Amino acid sequence: MAASQGAITPVTAAATATPVAAASASADASSHASVLLRAPILPTLLRLTVPNLAAMVVIALVSICETAYVGILGTTQLAAIALVFPMVMLMQMLSAGAMGGGVSSAISRALGAGDIVRANALALHAAVIGMTAGLFSSAIFVMFSASIFRALGGSGAVLGEALAYANIALTAAILTWLLNTFASIVRGTGNMRVPSLTLLVGSGLQIMLGGALGFGIGPIPRFGLAGVASGLVIAYASATLFLLWFLATGRGRLTLRFNPAALDGEMFRDILKVGAISAVSPFQVVLTVLILTRLVAGFGTEALAGYGIGARLEFLLIPIVFAIGVASVPMVGMAMGARQVERARQIAWTAAGVAMAAVGAIGLVVTLVPDVWSGLFSGDAAVRAAANLYLRSTGWGFAFVGVGLSLYFASQGSGKVLGPVLAGTIRLLVVAIGGCWLAASGAPAWALFAVVGAAMAAFGLSVAAAVYLTPWGR
Repeated sequence: MAASQGAITPVTAAATATPVAAASASADASSHASVLLRAPILPTLLRLTVPNLAAMVVIALVSICETAYVGILGTTQLAAIALVFPMVMLMQMLSAGAMGGGVSSAISRALGAGDIVRANALALHAAVIGMTAGLFSSAIFVMFSASIFRALGGSGAVLGEALAYANIALTAAILTWLLNTFASIVRGTGNMRVPSLTLLVGSGLQIMLGGALGFGIGPIPRFGLAGVASGLVIAYASATLFLLWFLATGRGRLTLRFNPAALDGEMFRDILKVGAISAVSPFQVVLTVLILTRLVAGFGTEALAGYGIGARLEFLLIPIVFAIGVASVPMVGMAMGARQVERARQIAWTAAGVAMAAVGAIGLVVTLVPDVWSGLFSGDAAVRAAANLYLRSTGWGFAFVGVGLSLYFASQGSGKVLGPVLAGTIRLLVVAIGGCWLAASGAPAWALFAVVGAAMAAFGLSVAAAVYLTPWGR
């Protein structure tokens, strides 16, 4: 649940933070930054990764649970959720992985340089960016939801159910942006525990409220998909308000104060030079998935279903890399702020090694024994054969995805993210050009899946080359 929350106006509550609390927060931030600049790299990285990983696992379980109880509501509702899901994921990738990385990077670099005043000011600028992007996203979905879902193939009852969900969940996209922005501010200080626990509790609340409002329990009427979406919005709003309170009262090593006179274009640029460039990456991911889905569909229903089973595993591995990557962002950023460039690069490569080992091991297992995964989802021999073919063709590439994504996050911490983003373009081009050429020449499905594996390797190697060749010093 990478989500969102209430309006920015309550930030005025920060005015209640006492000078003693603010001084304590500043001292705590300086002390923590000093620890992250001296502590052994691998143990520190793993310690920061664990809370993130726990939150990501629970978020994945929320997605599974939500899919399960929407399926109980009916096939039409399940199809409707499939239409809306890519847009929900796009909002979360943009706000948490892209712009969120820019926020954490700028704040951690300021803390590494010992500039607490700048770090506090950057928190305000991050909140303004999150609120602005959230309002823009909400406006887009208010005006164009129906057109978007028609373009994705929605019609009739499915389109109606998709709009019932989207008119609540996506209209409240500002909550997704604010929640992930506040979480990224806290992560930028090196504190992974509070954002992770907040997301854990919010995820539990989402499951309970979504189910209760969707099905109707006791005196609660059955609202269907509108109820499921309302559960998400309430959970996100609650989590956002908590993080807002946490930051506004000076408990987060920074103090968020709403002061329009303090806004400075240079600080917006410091965040956006990473966040805005990184925002290209989620669109590349979504476009790659859409192209692959269209190409695989040409091989028949069984092949498409098998691809879906295999691709689902790849998507579930991304949270593992995210947990490692976002832990590396403040470590790299603080090292860069303190001008410890060599340490920053060591952190980046260490994170890449951990991610490669973690997801590469899973990829090796499904390459050798693909039935351990495909057998969980289908008893149809043709579907399982297609899924196994996909996993054997791409499992070896998971390790390269781990390397590429982890170095992408580390590069956000360094403030030098253009190379990794362009590497994502290389993956997209390999899939688009190679896949379309194979489809036009009548090649078999295994050839297309082999191109997918090759695209994974091209992505990981290109990111590694970009990081290796790009100077990180001033």
